[in-house]
Amino acid sequence: WIKGPTIVYAGKIIAPYGGQSHGVNIEKEKIWELELMDEDTPDEIKKAVRKNIYYGANVIKLVSGDNGYYNVEDIKAAVDEAKKFGYKVSVHVFGGEAARNVIIGGAASIEHGDDLDDELLRLMKEKGIFLVGTDFSFDNNYAYYGTDSLTATASTNLLLDRLKRAYKIGTNLAFGTDIIIDLPGLNHVQSGLKVLETWKAAKIPPSYILQTMTFYAAELLGKEKERGVLEPSNYADIIALKNNPLDDIEAIKTVQFVMKEGKVIR
Repeated sequence: WIKGPTIVYAGKIIAPYGGQSHGVNIEKEKIWELELMDEDTPDEIKKAVRKNIYYGANVIKLVSGDNGYYNVEDIKAAVDEAKKFGYKVSVHVFGGEAARNVIIGGAASIEHGDDLDDELLRLMKEKGIFLVGTDFSFDNNYAYYGTDSLTATASTNLLLDRLKRAYKIGTNLAFGTDIIIDLPGLNHVQSGLKVLETWKAAKIPPSYILQTMTFYAAELLGKEKERGVLEPSNYADIIALKNNPLDDIEAIKTVQFVMKEGKVIR
């Protein structure tokens, strides 16, 4: 309908009963099915993967740990089924046994991973699993959770520590935001790029941040043979910036030119 970004579409999120909801009155049961699917066994998960792909999904998303968590067999069921179609599986999970099951089950990525310890981060590195950390800045935390500044600071420091450890260990990283609440006076893109403050505080080089936004993101989604680098046979998805992002990653906000698939958009 409009000239917009290329979307890698996940369909409805597959999750244990209740999805990401909490305390819903029984009279409103299943209200979460607007965006989630209740699947509690390997067979149910396989069918949900097939259903999502039937309706156009080209990546599969699971939630584990919000209302109970998936076993290794559950994760593996999703991974094996998606693999038949050439697609990857990403899982929203924070840490502990739920995260370990995701890693052993062979998912392509963990989304968030706030509570991942060094052992799990090393296991992710060993198995080539990506961390999409969604590392909120203080402002993002403050707006999203509606908490006081002390709580927002603690949340930000937790993310910062995990991001530092993941980078030091060498865990595969891909850039993500998870921003659903815009900050006052900022649009959605600007609100999302506030997470760069956390990456900068973690002292991650701008060149590597750029790779997490481009090549590594494409690799995670199984698109590395067609997107993510400037090479023949790849789609010509290009932006030109006013300032050099290798000097300061904030320069990615100074977009002057946009080309999508070889056609100039702006």
